[in-house]
Amino acid sequence: MNKYLKMVLLILIASLILVGCSTDSPAEEPAEEELMELTLEELAEFDGKDGRKAYVAVDGVIYDFTDSNMWGQGEHNGYEAGQDLTEEIKGASPHGVSVLSRMPIVGRLIED
Repeated sequence: MNKYLKMVLLILIASLILVGCSTDSPAEEPAEEELMELTLEELAEFDGKDGRKAYVAVDGVIYDFTDSNMWGQGEHNGYEAGQDLTEEIKGASPHGVSVLSRMPIVGRLIED
């Protein structure tokens, strides 16, 4: 096998390993029938306070931030769970939407 082919194979194998080990793999979305549907008013009940779950909506998708150490008591950097934070996460947060790939998807936001 010539040197060029060996190098191409080595790069290909290394790339596949890196892709397979990536920590930013997308959150696995539950089956459609398992997703809850919440209005903004219902979402507000999931504020992360007093043992309640901490849910945040972004682009109509509801994510569970309950187990995130960064969202203690449903708060993070002045923002509160139980809200649609699409504009804040996409426009103001330094991490943008990249953090969402690590959060479980639990539902969809619907109109009242």
